[in-house]
Amino acid sequence: MLNTIIHRAESPSAAPPLLVAHGLFGSARNWGVICRRLAETRLVIAADMRNHGGSPWTATHRYPDMAEDLAEVIEAQGGRADVMGHSMGGKAAMHLALTRPDLVRRLVVADIAPVAYVHDQSRNVEAMRGLDLSALGTRGDADRRLAEVLPDAGLRAFFLQSLDLKADPPRWRLNLDVLAAEMPHILGWPETSGRFDGPALFLSGELSSYVGPQHRETILRLFPGARFAELKGAGHWLHAEKPRAFEETVRVFLDAAL
Repeated sequence: MLNTIIHRAESPSAAPPLLVAHGLFGSARNWGVICRRLAETRLVIAADMRNHGGSPWTATHRYPDMAEDLAEVIEAQGGRADVMGHSMGGKAAMHLALTRPDLVRRLVVADIAPVAYVHDQSRNVEAMRGLDLSALGTRGDADRRLAEVLPDAGLRAFFLQSLDLKADPPRWRLNLDVLAAEMPHILGWPETSGRFDGPALFLSGELSSYVGPQHRETILRLFPGARFAELKGAGHWLHAEKPRAFEETVRVFLDAAL
């Protein structure tokens, strides 16, 4: 079972649980603020995906397996939920909806499409694997060392959220070896004959190139009930860059049928 963080409803309603699946190199903790706000009237479950955070480390990292991981969480909560995923988590959520539509009421896909991508995250894996974790006293020490190979301060801050400095010796809460080996599958998309006819929101960042007009035909073939929305001024990390706009857009979509 995946490690999860449970956010219980402040004022419970008839709304189903919401399961949140983070992206590559992320964790359930990254979604804390948004999950707490969305938990005003419903149970919200943020999951650490396999090979991330506190979840089990496995030999594979492929979307059919990740979808089954999410299905197990939903079944443990009663058998049906709304599901939201960002990037890698969005692909896992889509695969779940296509193969187990009985478990998904509404689907939110944040800045990703059901297609293979050609960009590569391997250099980021190598940057983290190459960081000398010995004698690290503070996160600032780690940031200075990582800056030698990774100049983007925002990316460094994001990656370093997965560095466990309390461990002896310090360690990454990421199975970097498996993520590197499975990168073609993470960037790819497994063909499936399924279809999800339920409501689906594809929410993208205006400044992101991950979802474009060229993807709409494929999305609508698999998700004929898809709606499209764009957050102005946001890139791929739209939930972190525009959290209030992201939260409100998701809330309106999820609550529309209640």
